[in-house]
Amino acid sequence: MIERMAQDPELARLTRDWFERSCRFQYTYHFSWLGRPIIQLPQDIMATQEIIWDVKPDLVIETGIAHGGSLVLWASLMELLGGNGRVVGIDIEIRPPNRAAIEAHPLAKRIEMIEASSVDPTVVDRVRSIAKSCRQVIVMLDSNHTHAHVLRELELYAPLVTAGSYLIVFDTSVEQLPDDLFGSRPWKRGNSPATAVAQFLRSTDDFAVDERIERKLLMTSAPGGYLRRVKS
Repeated sequence: MIERMAQDPELARLTRDWFERSCRFQYTYHFSWLGRPIIQLPQDIMATQEIIWDVKPDLVIETGIAHGGSLVLWASLMELLGGNGRVVGIDIEIRPPNRAAIEAHPLAKRIEMIEASSVDPTVVDRVRSIAKSCRQVIVMLDSNHTHAHVLRELELYAPLVTAGSYLIVFDTSVEQLPDDLFGSRPWKRGNSPATAVAQFLRSTDDFAVDERIERKLLMTSAPGGYLRRVKS
């Protein structure tokens, strides 16, 4: 049924139209996870929880924190999985109210925040040190969405992803949406996470797009961005 659905051109058109229209109402800002705004499509929330439950990582690394809802989501799944799983979030600016709320959250014991650029060499070294002792590592990129920044994140963080696990690049959908949706932000079509992913995949065969996820979701902020590590 999923395959039949994914091959329906009219449904694909309706989905694209609905997604673009909903973006004009900041649809992804309407939801929270255990009290913290998450700024993700519900479809991607479902997809990532399926991935985490399947992979059972002991470390999730995420660039981009915002209000912390996604950090809390990963931490809640780590709590259910048991063990000592942890979440590391990196952001160039963590606003004091957001930091306070995350640190006061019941799941804060599983969360570590780093306030700095995700491509700062000292930050990367720190995260590598954390990942070194971990069995299964998932990386999610959701910070500055320009081509150059995302490509550099891919180069730095992809090696930390373990075989069979995932490197998820959010907001590749920028490439499919009108530029006017992004205001004065520097990313747009031709300068987006999707263009960075395309260049990255030309340079490696360690990762492949998991097309099953997109076929099932239909609507996602990460089209072509669910990358599975297929080689160790």
